[in-house]
Amino acid sequence: MNTRCGFYALIGAPNVGKSTLVNRMVGAKVSIVSPKVQTTRTRVLGITIREQSQIIFIDTPGIFAPKRRLDRAMVASAWGGASDADGVLLLVDAKRGIDSDTQSILDGLKKQQRKVMLGINKIDLVKKPVLLDLAARLSETDIFTEIFMISAENGDGVKDLLDNLSENLSEGPWMFPEDQISDMPSRLLAAEITREKVYLQLHQELPYAVTVETEKWEQGDDGSARVNQIIYVQKAGQKAIVLGKGGSKIKQIGESSRRELEDLLGHRVHLFLFVKVREKWGDDPERYRDWGLDFDA
Repeated sequence: MNTRCGFYALIGAPNVGKSTLVNRMVGAKVSIVSPKVQTTRTRVLGITIREQSQIIFIDTPGIFAPKRRLDRAMVASAWGGASDADGVLLLVDAKRGIDSDTQSILDGLKKQQRKVMLGINKIDLVKKPVLLDLAARLSETDIFTEIFMISAENGDGVKDLLDNLSENLSEGPWMFPEDQISDMPSRLLAAEITREKVYLQLHQELPYAVTVETEKWEQGDDGSARVNQIIYVQKAGQKAIVLGKGGSKIKQIGESSRRELEDLLGHRVHLFLFVKVREKWGDDPERYRDWGLDFDA
């Protein structure tokens, strides 16, 4: 049988469930998730095999009205991922409906005269009449080739979506080895995992002022890894929040991150976290290069 391969970009407003859906469709965690909006900062590739098809998902940052340099770079990355892909799936939160961010995306797609697929996510959170009304209003935009109603959280409708994506790929050779599920380097993935744990522990206390960098990665003779990471914050008061009383918060973050890294990597991880203040890390071009973002967007 001939093989198929292609890229699908997932776009949408912040926190509509793009990363959760990519992880669900890949069958493993390749993109971090938190209740905090704008968690995803860069394009992440998630790769899955479905019969003879290799589907490569581009998980993009949420599209919203940017205010800071990092915001602009993230939004530019999301639109860039959409333009580079063979197909696009716009994800809409069934509960939030057509909010201002989603309306802005719809306007952008109309301007580009781009036909895309629609995924209405979190269908388990709304009643059927509300869901059908939202689907009807979105259908009237004449942007969508197909509409899927799904729940990325519990998997409802995801199989039908995957089957459709697989069948609509063009014939061609696979672009990645069969056992590869992402293109993210281990050092960056490890930093993202720790940043997720910071968000989950402190998302109500800490603003968008934190980033994580893997400073050192040493592989031991026994197969274990020693990983040193720096959590950068912008103010001294934020450092105290991350550390917690008697170092309690940083300990919880480290333990949670280490366990997940060991599960993902399949070997022992010795994780050491340090917190430093760097007021303008959001204006450091090197950070943007690490994330694959355009500093001048």
